[in-house]
Amino acid sequence: MRLLLVLALALVGCPKTSATTASSAPAAMPALTDPTAPDPRAPDQFIVRFVTTQGDIVVDVYREWAPRGVDRLHRLVASGYYTDAAMYRVIDGFAAQFGIHPDPAVHALWENASIPDDPVVGSNVRGTLTFANAGPGTRSTQLFFNLGDNVYLDESGFAPLGRVRELDAAYAAYSGYGEGAPMGGGPDQRRAATEGAEYFRSEFPKLDWILKATIEPLEAEKR
Repeated sequence: MRLLLVLALALVGCPKTSATTASSAPAAMPALTDPTAPDPRAPDQFIVRFVTTQGDIVVDVYREWAPRGVDRLHRLVASGYYTDAAMYRVIDGFAAQFGIHPDPAVHALWENASIPDDPVVGSNVRGTLTFANAGPGTRSTQLFFNLGDNVYLDESGFAPLGRVRELDAAYAAYSGYGEGAPMGGGPDQRRAATEGAEYFRSEFPKLDWILKATIEPLEAEKR
């Protein structure tokens, strides 16, 4: 089983945006239970709102930063993948990571549904949203908010997808468990993959959660 990490602390995810934006999601979104279906093309620019137990985290997403990654993000959010997702790896000044589905059966479908890498156009500065990976060609569902200026990740192929407007809720996510197992005492991704949300809730009750994530077109700001 792959262990998706941003990069351990000891070892160790803005260009000009396109003037053309789409205003709505694709007409037909593949079923969440069919990860083999191609990810539909996402709008050129849109907003993702992560509603968390610490408040909303609003991200401006730019397809030109990482087209394959943004297409996957748009599909997963639109399909409800991140509903009830634990923010299970939060390290102060580094990152807040999430993306293990609460249902082990759904997680198993997506764990190896990887997408090809994107060239790194943006940079992993504080406040960017990036896919986690376990090496080249392994991005699937896990994401992290950069809580610090992690620009060294750029050289390792971590391609940011967008920028968080306000980091207060991400900074407030519980970080007391530290690095995940086996490098630290925090949650073990392998157990979470097979035991689901109950593992997080029973053994790490102070974790914060993404209650839901939604797509908002840019036009929503004008209403």
